[in-house]
Amino acid sequence: MNAKTFLLSTVATVLVGVAIAEPIPDQYKQNGFAIGVQAYSFNRYTVFEAIEKTAETGGKVIEFYPGQKLTKEDSTPWNHNASDEVIAKVQAKLKEHGIKAVNYGVVGGRDAAEWRKIFEFGKKLGLYGITTEDATKLDIIEPLVKEFDVRLGIHDHPRRKNNPNYKVWDPLYILEVTKDRDARIGACADTGHWQSSGLNPVWCLRVLKGRVISSHMKDKTDFGNREWTGKDEHDVPYGTGVGEIGRCLDELKKQGFEGNISIEYEHNWTASVPDITKCVQFVREHKGAAK
Repeated sequence: MNAKTFLLSTVATVLVGVAIAEPIPDQYKQNGFAIGVQAYSFNRYTVFEAIEKTAETGGKVIEFYPGQKLTKEDSTPWNHNASDEVIAKVQAKLKEHGIKAVNYGVVGGRDAAEWRKIFEFGKKLGLYGITTEDATKLDIIEPLVKEFDVRLGIHDHPRRKNNPNYKVWDPLYILEVTKDRDARIGACADTGHWQSSGLNPVWCLRVLKGRVISSHMKDKTDFGNREWTGKDEHDVPYGTGVGEIGRCLDELKKQGFEGNISIEYEHNWTASVPDITKCVQFVREHKGAAK
């Protein structure tokens, strides 16, 4: 290899290093997936209790959300304004239970200064990604993604009848606003909210191929929701609803997905650990090629 070839090779390696953030370590994956819990599933409890309950379910990763009370004794809200002392306490609790923090959201910043604080928080925690619904501030966020090497996933809630300006429910919209951005910017695929919007989650994942950063994966009793169909659908353990979780996992694996799957279980709020445990087991035991 001559000097010119070596230099070009070195530059290419450096550029690739800039463009591709570190993956979630394999020790926190099960059956190839970083499966764990969105702490919002345990929003009746504290951050420390959410970590304990995540470990109880068999999950190995956790996604935090802003505002949860820290402990039973300390009502400090857990968010991106946390002091280094509070962050150290949470990191120690995570280590105690063998859990890795991988994501934070759904969160938004009022301005560039707050967005910087969010990414600084993410970097201190060693997060894989940040989750938001604000697709209008990507010009502010994209430089931070590059600087901190932390990914950004745009999350979806259900389609809103009375708010046509709410567009992130639609994977085609998320694809449109992210397709020309840094590869670390994409979707936080909430498959349950897609079901509530009447969308097939497998189709949605295919639309977003290459842009799925993370997922709030849900299985639900039915498509639609009270607003659209009058049905009181709700979360159920993976594989027992209409969400085609097996096919979703197959599609993510086909795409080379490396992000976190957060179980966000919004049912049986104070007794959900057994159901969430079944979700973790489903992912752990999934054989692929689901029909």
